[in-house]
Amino acid sequence: MSIQLGRMVENIDSKFKLSPKVKEAMLKVPREVFVPSAMHHNAYNLDALPIGLNQFISSPFTVAKMTEYLESNGCDSILEIGCGSGYQAAILSKLFRRVFSIERIDKLRREAAERFRTLGIMNVSIRFDDGQNGWEMYAPFDRILFSAAASSISNKLANQLAEGGILVAPMIESSGKQIIKRFIKKHSKLQLLDTKGECSFVLVKSNVENC
Repeated sequence: MSIQLGRMVENIDSKFKLSPKVKEAMLKVPREVFVPSAMHHNAYNLDALPIGLNQFISSPFTVAKMTEYLESNGCDSILEIGCGSGYQAAILSKLFRRVFSIERIDKLRREAAERFRTLGIMNVSIRFDDGQNGWEMYAPFDRILFSAAASSISNKLANQLAEGGILVAPMIESSGKQIIKRFIKKHSKLQLLDTKGECSFVLVKSNVENC
C-alpha cells in the first residue's frame, strides 16, 4: 500500500466514517491503475477524472459512500451497472465472493478486464451489454449497484434482484438533479428504502458502443 493511498482513505474516513471492511477494501486497491497515465498525479485526490470516451472514474469519496450503502455483510453476489474503469468493481471484489459488471462500451470493458488481470482480481466477470438487461444467467443477485445515473430501473433488472436484496442507484429527478436512492425488494417488488443525497454521475444509456 502506498502512502498516497493510505492518505486518500484516511481523508475519506475523516469526512464520511467508513466501516472497517470497506476501509480495508479501499486500502487494497491502487486507484492509479484505473486512471490514464497522464492523470496519475491526481489519482489520489478526491475528484472524478476523465477516462476517455466521455466517461469518468468516480471520485473515490463517492465510491466509498456507494459501497457503504450496499450493506454488504453476509452477501455473496453483486451486479454492477456501468463498469467504466473497473475501480468500483475492484473495491467490490474485496467484499463479495462474486462480482458481475456490465459495460456498454466495449473498449472500456476490455481495458477494465486487463486491469483486473494485472491486479490478480479473479472474481469479477464483465459483460458487454446494455446494463438494463442485467445478467440473467447469474441471477438472483444479493445486491445491484448502478455506477451511472438512471431515470428508471427496468423490470428485467428488478426481477434479477434477490428477495430482500438492496439496489443502490443514482436516480435522475424531474428537476434534473441526481439523488442516490436505495431500494429493497419485498414481495417481488422494489420499494424505496431511503435516499442518500445528491450526486453527479454519467448517465445510463441503452445503446452499446462496439469500439
